[in-house]
Formats: sequence, C-alpha cells, structure tokens
Amino acid sequence: MTSGNRHPNRTTGWHLSLVLGLLGASMIVRATAAPITTAAVPWTPPHIASELFESHGAFDPEHGDFYFVRSSPSFRGWRIMVSHCNADGWGTPVDASFAGDGVEADPFITSDGKRLYFISTRSTDGQKHKDLDIWEVDRGDEGNWGEPRRLPPPVNSRRQEWFPRPGADGWLYFGSGRPGGFGKTDIWRAREDRPGHWQVENLGKAINTPGDEYEPLPSPDGQRLIVMADGGLYQSERQENGWSERRSLGPAVNVNGSEIGAAFSPSGKSLLFSRDTKEPRSGEFYVWQPDGAEAWPPACPAKGRVASD
Repeated sequence: MTSGNRHPNRTTGWHLSLVLGLLGASMIVRATAAPITTAAVPWTPPHIASELFESHGAFDPEHGDFYFVRSSPSFRGWRIMVSHCNADGWGTPVDASFAGDGVEADPFITSDGKRLYFISTRSTDGQKHKDLDIWEVDRGDEGNWGEPRRLPPPVNSRRQEWFPRPGADGWLYFGSGRPGGFGKTDIWRAREDRPGHWQVENLGKAINTPGDEYEPLPSPDGQRLIVMADGGLYQSERQENGWSERRSLGPAVNVNGSEIGAAFSPSGKSLLFSRDTKEPRSGEFYVWQPDGAEAWPPACPAKGRVASD
C-alpha cells in the first residue's frame, strides 16, 4: 500500500456517488421509538481543524491529550498526530511518539489509558509492508508510550486490517479483507483464549453484507455496535443470540455517506466522527448527542486541572 486511500474499497478514495434518499430510510430503533432529529454539529478547535483531512479521534484519559489521524484533503498519507492540552488550549499537532515509517491510522486508547491500538504498514525486521496490520503499544510507568508490537496471526492476515477496538466482552473487534467473509471487507473479532493462541471469528450476516464493512465500535457498556460501512454509520444492538441486524444512523448523522472513524464518549451518550465536507475544507470532526447535551468532548484546558506543557 502506498497512498493510504480508503472507502468505499479503501483504494479509490471517498468520492462515491450515493443515493441519499436511501440513507434517510431508517433510524436507530429504540424502545421508546421517538425519531431522532438532533443533528450532529461540527467540532473544530483551533490547531486541530485545518484544510487537511482530520479523522479518527481518541482522547487520552491519563494525560488529556487528543490523538487523531491527519491526511491530505483526498484522504491519503495517513499519520497519527497528537495535540497536547496546554494552558491556552489544544496545541499544534505533532507526530505521535510511536510513529513509524509507514502509513498509520485508527488510534484507540483503552479507558484506563494504559494501551493504544492502531494500524500501520511500518517496517519490521528491515522489511517494509504493503498491507495494514494491527499494532498495540503500552504506556510505561513514567507515562510514556513504549515499543509497539504487531499482533500475531490469525489476528493479522496478508490482507488489510482496520480499526481495532476492544469490547467490554473481552473481544477485539476489527475490519479485515481476509478470505472467508460475506463480502469484500467484513467485521471480525479476536480473543486470546490462552497465551499466544488467538481465536478469530466473523460477526455474521446481521453485520456483514456482500459489500464493505470496515470499522466496528463497541459501546462502553457493550450493548451497541457502531459500524462504518458503505453509506456511512450504522448501529446494531446486542441480543441473546448475537447482534441485531444493523440499521443506519439516519440523516442526523449520515449526510453524504462519507462518515467515518466514530468514537464514543465514556458515557456512551455522545459520538465523535468525521465527515468529508469537501468545500471549503476537507474532513472535519462532528459530535452527535441524540440523548441530550453532555460536557464532551473534554474542554481544554479542563477546569481545575493543570494542563501539560
């Protein structure tokens, strides 16, 4: 892989003709069943929002920093950046301390702040890789990120892996173009059932279609699953026998089908994602709070907190 393109098939970029009427046909199914009309609003703090494409945000619960992916306006050349929360607000983004020599994306920090997952084509053993693999890096006792580790087969394959996200059920959810799925790219999950031995399984037809599904995001309580697929963002709910059939988040979120890189607030009540706004800027962050406003994303600097330098 040389350019870092993604969606609809991660090799042709974002500009897919969409029939927008289909996106508004379904909304989240809720027990109370009131239609959700609260629209997502832009989140564009200075230094983070730019003329480039910003996506895939992750807040660091330990240091209060913000990790995200920055790429060209056409969504190429992904790099993981970090903006430190300073006394005067979000700082100018810099490369993450663990940055490698390949394209890198999809950061996720665990709720305890001790581990970060990402994808990368970085070199290993002196060999540069073409496919994106899942990596993890742990935080040391002094608060710095250590040496990244590539997860072993069968978690990683010879195809592309995407968007690793651990769930409350102990599984690591991710997208992959490996053989054995229902479509071009499917949602899978993996679990280390004993040291060094991983179990991997496909999430099935309720989530996966003959098309493309790339990004799975379990909710903090494990009861919902957001999926980025052809057409934008969808949601599934946990049932006794597995996941319910996915449904579009509807026009409050899916405006043009380019929505990507979702992240839940710790409460699970808010959703941060990116959309290709095309003009006058490229990818921008949006926040959706269908159940009412909450104080998230975190303010910077946080009230009563000493900001980092």
